[in-house]
Amino acid sequence: MIRVVVKRLLIGVLVMWGAASLIFLIVRVAPGDPVSILLGPDATQDQIKELSASLGLERPLAVQYVDYLAHVVRLDFGDSYRLGHPAMTEVLDRLSVTAELMLASTLIAVVLGLLLGLLAGGRPGSVVDRVVSAAAIALQSFPTFWIGIMLILVFALALRLLPSAGSGTPQHLILPTITMALPFTAIVARLTRTSVVETLREPYIQTAKSKGLTDRQVLLGHALRNSLLPVVTIVGLHMGGLMGGAVIVENVFAWPGLGSLVVDSVTNRDYEVVQAATFVIAGVVMLFNLAADLVYSQLDPRIRLEGS
Repeated sequence: MIRVVVKRLLIGVLVMWGAASLIFLIVRVAPGDPVSILLGPDATQDQIKELSASLGLERPLAVQYVDYLAHVVRLDFGDSYRLGHPAMTEVLDRLSVTAELMLASTLIAVVLGLLLGLLAGGRPGSVVDRVVSAAAIALQSFPTFWIGIMLILVFALALRLLPSAGSGTPQHLILPTITMALPFTAIVARLTRTSVVETLREPYIQTAKSKGLTDRQVLLGHALRNSLLPVVTIVGLHMGGLMGGAVIVENVFAWPGLGSLVVDSVTNRDYEVVQAATFVIAGVVMLFNLAADLVYSQLDPRIRLEGS
């Protein structure tokens, strides 16, 4: 187990180095100049040169990259010229707000998706199975921003039950959480349904039924454990997708999280914040994938034997 963890961590370090290097190049070759944004169109050449020198943008790109990596090792991404605070501090503050949204939507998606998948897979071909499958396909087909807009139109504008934007109360969390949870619920439900159908065909399931166990006992006591394996995998892999989806959802609902911070920073060419956010996002995705691997190894005894 320790060897597996160390191996995953080493791979994660390489992934984070690659992500940090890639975003360093992207923000510098992209069109636009943060100096011009800061000083405005009326700035003189002397002012532009002075600010470029203070930001270190006049140095060769290779020199900037080496200096950048030296600071990354210390988790020092410099100060945001737009916000006036350390970039990593701003990112971590916003990450806690985004984490609240991600964890709530993931919990809803996993619980609801497992329930619907078990109901559909336990009776393949039934009315419940067809309804769940059709609803899952429909939810996966709708863009996330469209789901958010429809929820705002219905629950915020038409029924006036929930706020349409902002944060600060549990009510503000409901609509963005549901928006992020619905497409993921569809994925979990379809995956669980397929896994349950395949598991129920296994010989040991027939043996359990021959012992007099009810369908419910077989489903929950025997089929559920093996059906969780692909779900655990997809949860770990989908965390990156949730981070990307948070960018859209947070802008639709004016949620003050990491996604909205990244959009504002990209628009204003705030290099430090963009680089710090990319590094943190890569680290979060790596940790979730590691956690998924560990949970998977505990659910599947074959992996524990291979790792021992």
